[in-house]
Amino acid sequence: MHGFFAELVIILTASALVLAAFYRLRLPPTLGYLTTGLLIGPGALGLVGNQEAVQYLAEFGVVFLLFSLGLEFSLSRLLAMRRLVFGLGGGQVLICTAAFMAVGLGFGLSPPLALLMAAVLALSSTAVVTRELARNGELYARHGQLGVAVLLFQDLAAVLFLILIPALATEGDGLPLVLAITVAKGLVLFAALIGIGKWVLPRVFFEVAKTHSDELFVLAALLVALLAALLTDAFGLSMTLGAFIAGMMLGESHFRHRIEVEIRPFRDVLLGIFFVSVGMLLVPAQLLPRWPALLGLTAALLVFKTVIVMVLGRWLGEDRLTSLRAALLLAQGGEFGFALLAVAGTYRLIDPGQATLVAASIVLSMGLTPLIVRHNGRIAAWFLRHHHPLPAAQADLVDVSGATGALSGHVVICGYGRVGQAVGRILSREGVAFVAVDEDPVRVQEALLGGENVFYGDARRPALLHALGIARARLVVVSFTDHRQALAIVRAVRELAPELPILVRTTDDRHRDILKQAGVTAVVPETFEASLTLASHVLALLDFPMERVQQSVQGVREERYGVLRGYFHGQRSRIEDTQGQALEVRHAVRLPDDARAVGQRLDELDLARTGAEVRSVRRGAGELTPADDLRLQAGDAVVLFGTASQVENAERRLLGG
Repeated sequence: MHGFFAELVIILTASALVLAAFYRLRLPPTLGYLTTGLLIGPGALGLVGNQEAVQYLAEFGVVFLLFSLGLEFSLSRLLAMRRLVFGLGGGQVLICTAAFMAVGLGFGLSPPLALLMAAVLALSSTAVVTRELARNGELYARHGQLGVAVLLFQDLAAVLFLILIPALATEGDGLPLVLAITVAKGLVLFAALIGIGKWVLPRVFFEVAKTHSDELFVLAALLVALLAALLTDAFGLSMTLGAFIAGMMLGESHFRHRIEVEIRPFRDVLLGIFFVSVGMLLVPAQLLPRWPALLGLTAALLVFKTVIVMVLGRWLGEDRLTSLRAALLLAQGGEFGFALLAVAGTYRLIDPGQATLVAASIVLSMGLTPLIVRHNGRIAAWFLRHHHPLPAAQADLVDVSGATGALSGHVVICGYGRVGQAVGRILSREGVAFVAVDEDPVRVQEALLGGENVFYGDARRPALLHALGIARARLVVVSFTDHRQALAIVRAVRELAPELPILVRTTDDRHRDILKQAGVTAVVPETFEASLTLASHVLALLDFPMERVQQSVQGVREERYGVLRGYFHGQRSRIEDTQGQALEVRHAVRLPDDARAVGQRLDELDLARTGAEVRSVRRGAGELTPADDLRLQAGDAVVLFGTASQVENAERRLLGG
């Protein structure tokens, strides 16, 4: 036992050192964990010998990953995505499995071994892809949703593949019976977890929340994830499946944001250990003589899966750019492939040499994945630009130019968080046209559904600034808190419009001089504004005459902070709701064809019972007044206003939860 703890200290120390170097080099942390495993594993320094214990601990990282993923994809959302999950995901698994099996048979493999190899290579890495999508802010972008939908189906398919292996190792006609029993167990377990998640868990967490104990809340969240995993494991199913279902059930409650934040540290550390354990599988001495076969298998895997997913995406009606970006996300092998290889080895379905080659190919593809995910947009743009006469990668700029072509004397807002939205709202009230750009796909999607003139993109790109009509603009407002990003935007604007006024919001005064030298017209530090407000209240409480407390300024401040109430969520703002504050938010809900609210009037839905307010209804390019007799249609975007829990309850009522 002491030996294992010593090896765990070695893993954590090596991971910290390697990650520090990778962060300085701006390389993905996932690649750093894989490199750590390669360095300390038996194939290099050999500092860790008890790989079985490390892999056992690493399994918890995948369990918590699937649990947090389930929190983000509630049952109602999963049902709304069923076309993508079962259409795109099912098609990818079936086609890839059949194609890889045919190739295996062509190379002389036995049918059971060919099917096993096909199943291993058909799966992608949920752990790597979802982690990198979240880090890059693309989890809720369209290509990110396509990728996650396929990964969800793959996780379900992996369970069936794991059950299929013992049947492949046994001779006879017992396979149909084994599958039938497994499906029956899965349905019973799924129904049980749904019942527990709907009627038991919300009451449990409500009681836990009343104690106001962070420690008890964290313990309850960890316990739910582990108990669900243990339950599915006892039924002979995947632990990760149980964790995902438990997270999906809790995703229906308003505790989901806080739970996700509380378990994140445990998930990230354990998931890092998982990637270290994957890197340990590489033994360079065994693979160097077979490097042509390794590179060929990896290249074939990446190219073939990319082509399959892109074709399926186009078949389902997605545009070329989105289809290719989603395909790039899913080109690699996955962590479930290692589990399949391990189980197959115990049943002697595959010899160690074959397993090592396939595992090394999966590791190599997973090592390339963080770079591919980070640059998927650029890769897709380059490919389409060189293979199509009308480059789909430039369609975003064409759309932006078309939307802003009629604007003149408008304001360009770079960054559409709470501050950017407050500025936009005031400009709209005063009748001043504006256009905004933001890098958070969640926030942009919400704002677009709410009828805001916002586009997704990097404001540092001169081409995007030109498309936003920077040459015809009257003012630029930069609301990013990162001074380096703000400085890059200012320099890009100055190259296109040297005389255009630029207003920059900063956290404090530290970088004021640098920004002024770059050509900023005015810098507004948040700390200075906060100190003015605090000083005004202090003087008022000390009974100073209000005329001496800058009465006019105080009135403006009170109005300003009232306007700031209610904003569209982004990746970070979801976390802020977990701090115990009843923040009021705006949230746009797009109604799918099978939503409960389709065909009903607003008064029939009785949304007032949830406490949320319907601010507007967007239909096509127009905006409708939310009257009681307004009958909703498929495709409508209903803009809700209220606290996080009120908005979530109203969303469930609209969608049918």
